Amino acid sequence: MAERKAFLVRIEPELHDALQRWASDELRSLNGQIEFVLRRALKDAGRLPRAGDGSEQQDAAKPRRKRATET
Repeated sequence: MAERKAFLVRIEPELHDALQRWASDELRSLNGQIEFVLRRALKDAGRLPRAGDGSEQQDAAKPRRKRATET
């Protein structure tokens, strides 16, 4: 199994409770549900690293939007 990193995340109790209910509905742990949601958001944004790549790759068909601070 691949190495996993642990980190602390602070969220409002209402968000925690909603995520816990969602996880229970889908028979996942809270941690598994959070990872599922993050992975889906990364995939939808075209920012999910390719398997075995180890680096963030952006889809060539989806150009990166410039931030307001970029020129």
